[in-house]
Amino acid sequence: MSADLMSRYPAISDLEALARRRMPGFAWEFLDSGTGSDEATARNRAAFSQVALTPRFMRGQFEPAIDTTLFGVPYSAPFGIAPVGMNSLAWPATDRILAAAAARNRIPYSMSTAANASPETLGPLAQGMGWFQLYPPRNPNIRTDLLARARDSGFTTLLVTVDVPAISRRERQIRAGIGAGFGPTPKMIWQSALRPSWALATLREGRPQLPMLERYLSTKDTQKFLALVGAELNGTFDWPYFDALRKEWGGPLVLKGLLHPEDARLAVEHGADGILVSNHGGRQLDGAPASITALPAIARAVQGRASVLLDSGVRSGLDIARALALGADFVLMGRPFMYAVAALGARGADHAVRVLREDLINNMSNLGCATLDELPERLSSAHD
Repeated sequence: MSADLMSRYPAISDLEALARRRMPGFAWEFLDSGTGSDEATARNRAAFSQVALTPRFMRGQFEPAIDTTLFGVPYSAPFGIAPVGMNSLAWPATDRILAAAAARNRIPYSMSTAANASPETLGPLAQGMGWFQLYPPRNPNIRTDLLARARDSGFTTLLVTVDVPAISRRERQIRAGIGAGFGPTPKMIWQSALRPSWALATLREGRPQLPMLERYLSTKDTQKFLALVGAELNGTFDWPYFDALRKEWGGPLVLKGLLHPEDARLAVEHGADGILVSNHGGRQLDGAPASITALPAIARAVQGRASVLLDSGVRSGLDIARALALGADFVLMGRPFMYAVAALGARGADHAVRVLREDLINNMSNLGCATLDELPERLSSAHD
């Protein structure tokens, strides 16, 4: 079955195409859309294509090694699963599928504050591979309890999202009817009926909930609940907040969403263990630079004093190699894993890992790189 999947879906783009055919229109718009005119999402992909790597030959026979260690934890590959909120819209039970796949493949799974399952459920499934993403709440008591629940559930690394000072407009989602809530509207019901596999799976699983947050923001009205979430979790972050958070969380702490080297420098001074270079997948500011474009200056600013990670626009093993060559220590991906689960259900996440692993190894072989550390030496002169 695995060989058959690879012959039919050898690239993330194949999974993306199948996912679009299996998801209702409103769910696809929620997953795939950026904001504004989607210029930032397009810029992310275009920028990757501009990063050229020059191969070295006559290296003899070797098998590239792609295992790595980050924050003291060994991983089988230099990539992991980025946090995506409300991802059961892509396919029901996606959080559980991804957490279990991360454990099997020994890569990180990042749980969103807006996940559709609780940390008490997902932490044990991840078996030590779990990271927790925090949208910083205004209420310090909520913050303390969220961190305690994540820690007690086995999550090892904290990703703190700093690039959502306000919820972006995401016009494609508004047009799809999910800008002010998640329905159901007659249009959504009709679109769901056209995707019977998704509809039946959703009926079995139940309507997506936000169990991480329900104990703090109790209301039965979906629209009011989402408004409360937006009011509680956005626009809170500053350096005093970070300092308090640093004291509360004893493990590795990564700031997610930085694009300016001065912000990265300050983050290191305040005790960040990692910087995740990200433009939120193009979903927050349509005029933001591509993450891969911002990466080199941030890596120079950090100067090895913290780990540098990257997300936004990564779609292949070659993209992973490009990011590592430009200064990243690790890469996270959101949409590729969502596409995979929406396309193939419970088999999707494992298949995506295999596609990315094989593509990375193949490109390293063609570049003449036996180890990940050799990738920066392959940058073409245009990127020196």
